Amino acid sequence: MSSRDGGENGLGQGDIRKPLLNTGSWYRLSSWRSSSMGMGSSAQVIREGAVSVIFCVLVVALGPIQFGFTAGYSSPTQTDIVADLNLSVSEFSLFGSLANVGAMVGAIACGQIAEYMGRKGSLMIAAIPNIIGWIFISFARDTAFLYMGRLIEGFGVGIISYTVPVYIAEISPQNMRGSLGAVNQLSVTIGILLAYLLGLFVNWRILAVLGALPCTILIPGLFFIPESPRWLAKMGMTDEFESSLQVLRGFDVDISSEVNDIKKAVASSSKRTTITFAALKRKRYWFPLMIGIRLLILQQLTGINGVLFYSTTIFESAGISSSNLATVGLGAIQVIATGVATWLMDKAGRRLLLIVSSLGMALSLILVSVSFFLEVVISEDSKVYTLLGILSLVGLVALVISYSLGVGAIPWLIMSEILPVSIKGLAGSIATFVNWLMSWAITMSANFLLDWSTGGTFTIYTVVTAFMVVFVSLWVPETKGRTLEEIQSSFR
Repeated sequence: MSSRDGGENGLGQGDIRKPLLNTGSWYRLSSWRSSSMGMGSSAQVIREGAVSVIFCVLVVALGPIQFGFTAGYSSPTQTDIVADLNLSVSEFSLFGSLANVGAMVGAIACGQIAEYMGRKGSLMIAAIPNIIGWIFISFARDTAFLYMGRLIEGFGVGIISYTVPVYIAEISPQNMRGSLGAVNQLSVTIGILLAYLLGLFVNWRILAVLGALPCTILIPGLFFIPESPRWLAKMGMTDEFESSLQVLRGFDVDISSEVNDIKKAVASSSKRTTITFAALKRKRYWFPLMIGIRLLILQQLTGINGVLFYSTTIFESAGISSSNLATVGLGAIQVIATGVATWLMDKAGRRLLLIVSSLGMALSLILVSVSFFLEVVISEDSKVYTLLGILSLVGLVALVISYSLGVGAIPWLIMSEILPVSIKGLAGSIATFVNWLMSWAITMSANFLLDWSTGGTFTIYTVVTAFMVVFVSLWVPETKGRTLEEIQSSFR
């Protein structure tokens, strides 16, 4: 039973914006039917609410699958694209990095789009350029269409990378928020694996067509899920806000306490609907923003995108003959490890998983670095050389497992948790832009660095990852078991 009393408390009605995709009256219809039928037990109520939230998460997870497909597309297609279009290494590196350039443009716009059009509306807007971009790549006969498709598709990915974790955090109950939030990264890894796996069987043009499928399915799926209740509350849409929250929690669940908490948080955060750069100077805003930005920067500077984008090339350098199969195996391991992290997120906590994950990455990178350094001075006919190839493979697998246990999912999750709703638009755009800028730098430089020195490249990544262990230990707060309103109020 929802609470309507005091419905206007703290929710300004002067500047109401309707969401692009209407929440829909069917929620209230379903609520009425549920009440008339009478739910049998509290367990059934809880189960109904959980199923509703999980369904919403699975629908928007199509976006991160698209994100992952983009990240994984370069690895299995590099040889064929270079041969078919007669590209140089630098031209293909530019192709790989243009997704990040497009994502940076998307990042600049994503916060304001999500604020003015709603979370669902921004995902609808993101899906369209993704589909167009993949079609461009599929029909490319020269670098112009190839580059344009990658750039357009990257724009959509930039919006998705911000909007999906924010939407999931805002709809999830606090006891499920960590695990459901980790579904974002799990979906990315599934997308990467699909690109690796399908790349074994189809050519790069057909693979590009298959890349458009997740967003093609996402568009109609958005019409069957509610808008974020916290965004609706911020926009002053009281009835829609409570209807959305009711369907997410279960139709016979008393949501009055959560409704009041959200209303108080919205009322105390800001009466305005926009926040200026000057307002970010206040500690309650800049401190969580700096934590979020630094986590996302360090996530990229560990070099993981360079490893994932060019894993086939790295395996060839390690002397692995079946480099494409090894790449698929790496993608499968990443999915499994991220699945484990999803299960652990609300049990072990974000901070502990981040420390363990970044420490494991640092140790793995040391092993990979030493292996590649020694391979340079040892004969290829030596048994030791074969052993070093195996050690480098073990190190790369351990690196991906460690990354998947925390560093992959948690920075985006924490960013969506610690930023107050009043600054999420502006601050989220800044954090997402910086993340994609770093991703572009890593993706663009990885091929050149690997040509310079594979061992040296991984040594650089090792130093950054070791610093991440220190940063997380000193500065990152634990958010497990706390509501979004509690987390954000702790920075005041």
